[in-house]
Amino acid sequence: MEGAVPAVWALSEQCATPMALVDRGLDLRALNPALHEWLGSGARAWRGEPLALLDARPPSLCEAASRALADERRVWLRETRLRTAIGDRVADLALTPLDADSLLLEVAPATEPVAGARLSESLRGFAHEVRGPLAGMRGAAQLLQRRLDAPELHELAGLVIGEVDRLSALSERLLHAGAKPRLARVNVHEIVERVAALASAGTQALQVRRDYDPSLPAVRIDADRVLQALLNLARNALEAGARELVLRTRAEHAARIGDQVVRLAARIDVADDGRGVPAELADTLFEPLVSGRADGSGLGLAIAREIAREHGGELGHVSRPGATVFSLLLPVVDDEVRA
Repeated sequence: MEGAVPAVWALSEQCATPMALVDRGLDLRALNPALHEWLGSGARAWRGEPLALLDARPPSLCEAASRALADERRVWLRETRLRTAIGDRVADLALTPLDADSLLLEVAPATEPVAGARLSESLRGFAHEVRGPLAGMRGAAQLLQRRLDAPELHELAGLVIGEVDRLSALSERLLHAGAKPRLARVNVHEIVERVAALASAGTQALQVRRDYDPSLPAVRIDADRVLQALLNLARNALEAGARELVLRTRAEHAARIGDQVVRLAARIDVADDGRGVPAELADTLFEPLVSGRADGSGLGLAIAREIAREHGGELGHVSRPGATVFSLLLPVVDDEVRA
């Protein structure tokens, strides 16, 4: 606990954000008044104590702090559970190196219900505003389709129309939040083929390979929602620098989904040869606002997992550089097997 306090720390005394100064030995060197209040402690209750004492789920906090110091970059921890004098509390944390011997811990207390309400309100506003532009895009694509003679261009215009229709349907669902999935018996290969077509149309640098199991029965799903999940996975692969995308389907018997084992599940794999999942994101990959890119929203994979769970399924992954596979499991019910 030695050494001069960084000059920037003086500003923390007047800051409403709870903050702490942590030294290289991962001890709490100083706490600002806002953090003392948030922890429900007296002025000297935590100062001088190991950072690990705050962590209700060790060793994630100390590991993140060590990583921030070693890599000399800011590290985020989402929905971290911390010990306080009034019980465990949840917050988002930012750990920022100030110099070679200290880092700044910033605490953003969780306000999930309010944030969720604001996000839903924003999404509904967005859905309302895009309806006009989508209608214009559809009309333009229809005109192009009528005037194009080349079959491949005619097909691309049809893809645009189909995607506009799908986005229009999604925007309507956002405007009527809380609607249940529109389930119908669907051949999953029709959805996967659409993913292949849209991925191929997006870039000429990507090679798409198919590996289908023709024995898969039709599955009772919301086709638009599952298509959205698979498109999110394909886009994620492209953003990871993939040059090859493999779309694979399999019938998986005695499949484990969460705590249950189902007799039969349809498994859809989206495999790519991109950079893989960063090790520091492996445990939080499907959480909202977690992204491996500076300009990423961190919503694509979270939405994909949400869609999987809407259908009683699950989304998982295995990854290493050059070989990443996201697997969507969808349960097949008995009447679908008989059909």
